[in-house]
Amino acid sequence: MAEDRPQIYLLTPPTFDLETFPPLLAQVMGAHDVACLRLALASRDEDAVLRAADAVREVAHAADVALVIENHVGLVERLGLDGVHLTDAARSVRAARKELGGEAIVGAFCAASKHEGMTAGEAGADYVCFGPVGETGLGTGARPERELFEWWSEMIEVPVVAEGALTADLVRAYAPVTDFFAVGEEIWRTDNPVGALGQLIAAMG
Repeated sequence: MAEDRPQIYLLTPPTFDLETFPPLLAQVMGAHDVACLRLALASRDEDAVLRAADAVREVAHAADVALVIENHVGLVERLGLDGVHLTDAARSVRAARKELGGEAIVGAFCAASKHEGMTAGEAGADYVCFGPVGETGLGTGARPERELFEWWSEMIEVPVVAEGALTADLVRAYAPVTDFFAVGEEIWRTDNPVGALGQLIAAMG
């Protein structure tokens, strides 16, 4: 059963302390198998992004975990990252793929839109993200239903990621129909991120 379980796709917090976060990240990655890490910063300040990327790249690559950055396509090669996660659905996928080449990871967040997901996949996305799966005030308020993941898993070969306000119950419900769970604030806002991630993984069954 464990072989069929979804993998963990870890997100950094939108802001973090460059001294304390990397060791915490290393701790989480040392305790649990992580397939990919996304640098998901709120900041648009290039200098802040560069410093943050340097801090987490070392940790990710030491753990043999791929590191992608949210939206900053132009920084991927410059920072020695593995790819980009685009938050504008299918719109930038083709351009990002062209700029970064075939080896880089290009992922697309498509909210709750099956059409955008399919378009992103056709444009060359390596994975498509749907969310938020759980209750959150963020985004447009549109939540992808489990049926979307079910349909996608049966019909589309591009891996699918479930993201946003995940709980143990949601993980349990979506584990059979998703390839990855994108987990970030769900664990970082707790006192024990290692334990919090362990509980979500245990919920996969």
